[in-house]
Amino acid sequence: MDRITSDLVANGSITKNQVDRLVAKGIDSNLILRDITISGFMTMDRLIGFIVDKIQDGEYRLSIVNNYDYIQEKDVLIKLAQNLNLTFLDLDSIDMDYRVVEKISLTQLKKYYAFPISEDELSITVAFCDPLNIEAKESVQRLFAKKPIKITVATKEQIDSYLFKAELKDSIKELVKKISDELNSISSLDEQQKSSSILLLIDVILSTCIKDRSSDVHIEPTEKNCVIRTRIDGKLVEIFIFEKDIFPPLASRLKLLANLDIAEKRKPQDGRFSIMVGTRDYDFRISTLPILYGESIVMRVLDKQKALVRLEDAGMDSLSYQKFLKSLQIPYGLILVTGPTGSGKTTTLYGALNELRNIEDKIITVEDPVEYRMNLIQQVQVNPKVGLTFATALRSILRQDPNKIMIGEIRDSETLEIAIKASLTGHLVLSTLHTNNSISAVTRMVDMGIAPYLISGSLVAIQAQRLVRKICLNCKVEDKVSSSAFEEVKNLAPAHSKFYIGKGCKECRGSGYLGREMICEVLVINEKISSLIAKNASAQLIHAQALEDGFIDLLQNGIDKALFGITTLEEVLRVAK
Repeated sequence: MDRITSDLVANGSITKNQVDRLVAKGIDSNLILRDITISGFMTMDRLIGFIVDKIQDGEYRLSIVNNYDYIQEKDVLIKLAQNLNLTFLDLDSIDMDYRVVEKISLTQLKKYYAFPISEDELSITVAFCDPLNIEAKESVQRLFAKKPIKITVATKEQIDSYLFKAELKDSIKELVKKISDELNSISSLDEQQKSSSILLLIDVILSTCIKDRSSDVHIEPTEKNCVIRTRIDGKLVEIFIFEKDIFPPLASRLKLLANLDIAEKRKPQDGRFSIMVGTRDYDFRISTLPILYGESIVMRVLDKQKALVRLEDAGMDSLSYQKFLKSLQIPYGLILVTGPTGSGKTTTLYGALNELRNIEDKIITVEDPVEYRMNLIQQVQVNPKVGLTFATALRSILRQDPNKIMIGEIRDSETLEIAIKASLTGHLVLSTLHTNNSISAVTRMVDMGIAPYLISGSLVAIQAQRLVRKICLNCKVEDKVSSSAFEEVKNLAPAHSKFYIGKGCKECRGSGYLGREMICEVLVINEKISSLIAKNASAQLIHAQALEDGFIDLLQNGIDKALFGITTLEEVLRVAK
């Protein structure tokens, strides 16, 4: 029995009998406290209150919560701050003034897990992860000898993260200083944009993002700073923070690279540019959007090698791959890839095109925008300003004698109608649709005004997919899944299944995940399902028939990957429920 559970029994908050009943069920002794809160013997609020009282009495150290994955440090600190009449701060929700941090040594701050947030005429506000550490408070006060410090509370993880950002900012301090000096010495805007230091800074930002496997780079001006965030494995991470005056020349230089109008700051603009990062050439798709403090700039990283990815390498399991590949070999019909934004649909389509392209067939694509350029494929970029929409482009494409057509996205009934007509007149048409699963794509098409008999006659296969984060192999350990979480999937996994999780390490930046992989379901339209679609049968009936034919849905595919230790059960439930 762990220490907190023993103290709760001694205190009379729970009974020995309640603990014994949980042990008799075969629950791991380290997880008894978790199941006590789940079963309702004690609420989590009461448990946190008990822990905080013990911390204040000096019986527990704050670090005791690290032994319990299910007790959040944040919840304990909020309660502790409340008891001490201090403010608990979510550091991510405030616009930090980094000029305060620059005045002192980061080494001392790292030693005591403290981070200065802001300064006014009377005091300096400092966040501590342990507000009861008197030595830390006295040492930090000595660093700011001229003003008293005002103590606030934040989690150790957040303070650690902001200390790392300050350290990163410190590492390119000379470059930022050089940029500031150049901006001060150069008067004309044109010369500022051509500043060599700005180009160096862009190179540092892009190379850092690519090294971290980023899919997007976000450059955002705030009231006090210029923030650079990057999307890694689907989650945004803050990597650089600069002074606000760095933003205008940085934004202008990026616009020049993408051939955008640098004087236009009131309207959104889109463009692209290519640049050598390290030893490889990368394309960047850039989008600007006017916001309160300037313009938000987002760059999509287009790695040309991803366009050549094989479907198996994207994480498609062998059974789904065989079903999808067999569908691609049919000479005509409609194949749909469905899923929400950012689920890898475009990558799957390019993977399919990679399988299809050859000298004998003419393949034409209509995209908005063209993300990857491929040989042996004629790619059309949609341009609504001149009337070149998906529908108008498709009408012209049919006069170009194509064998196979790829439509980047079916957005309206007109495009869908032309796509179905093309598939019924001897063309293989591939496209994407925004639906939650493969079967709901059929009902979505009916809702868009297409007759069920046309849908049944044209559809070949529908693939639905999501991207799940993969467990970091450097810190992978067995996961002790709670009985309530297993209850959700007990019909889809064996009784004594083992699941895995990443503890967090330097390789994965403490997240426990490294990279992403596809989970998918492939619905092949056979005669029975085609007949049900033609009769406008319900999604439930189609699903029942598909299961009878051996259909494996997204959730089952995800749980199979969790059982193989590729991803976590939590991640599968997050994206596939």
